[in-house]
Amino acid sequence: MAQVEATTERIIAADPETVFDALADYENTRAKLLPGQFSEYEVREGGDGEGSLVHWKLQATSKRVRDCLLEVTEPTDGQLVEKDRNSSMVTTWIVTPAGEGRSKAVVTSVWDGASGIGGFFERTFAPKGLGRIYDEVLAKLAAHTEAGAKPGAGSPEA
Repeated sequence: MAQVEATTERIIAADPETVFDALADYENTRAKLLPGQFSEYEVREGGDGEGSLVHWKLQATSKRVRDCLLEVTEPTDGQLVEKDRNSSMVTTWIVTPAGEGRSKAVVTSVWDGASGIGGFFERTFAPKGLGRIYDEVLAKLAAHTEAGAKPGAGSPEA
């Protein structure tokens, strides 16, 4: 079994704390960031970063649905780790400064892939498919946090 890895990143015009806080807010914000491939979203414990337990189903392809139960930890500043109790998948979100008022958000998922020909196709296509899904999440994260970062955003004068 080979390990499969998918990584996506984006520069966001909002400070790292704002971006990280939005990612770690499983109770209110995270569900709003998830595209249509996610369903049955539910916070089962916590809801704000470390100690949260979150459930969702991820339909990466028409035939592949992962039932995820994620334990959330924050091993270091700016790092959010989601370990799936139902599989070997671990997703790590890292938010770092990228210049004044800007952040770099990187998401990486790793898991033990299948063996044989199925594993070959998984290693070949799964990272690209998951990357597209994470691109959508990061775009929504940027839209959410950048709107809040602009002075006067949401006010009639803006």
